[in-house]
Amino acid sequence: MNGAEVLDIGRDAIYVLLIISAPVMLASLIVGLIVALFQALTQIQEMTLTFVPKILAIFITMLITLPFMGETLGDFYLDLMDRMSTPQSEDDISEAE
Repeated sequence: MNGAEVLDIGRDAIYVLLIISAPVMLASLIVGLIVALFQALTQIQEMTLTFVPKILAIFITMLITLPFMGETLGDFYLDLMDRMSTPQSEDDISEAE
């Protein structure tokens, strides 16, 4: 395994991380904006008001997207194991020496 393959695996890992975390982050962002708008319109400045709706939104989003998250992580894991188990070519062996 050379440096280019390691960078490719790192890039794929960051991509999977972004894909998996995007639904939860977007749900939290949308609920946060709605609560902030509600607070601005009603002039209620309670600091703890934002936590309960965000936690509920994150929990519900994770329940809905958990199968997608597991499938994505499983595919990444299988791809990673496939890359690790593939025998090295003669060029890679000569570069290592």
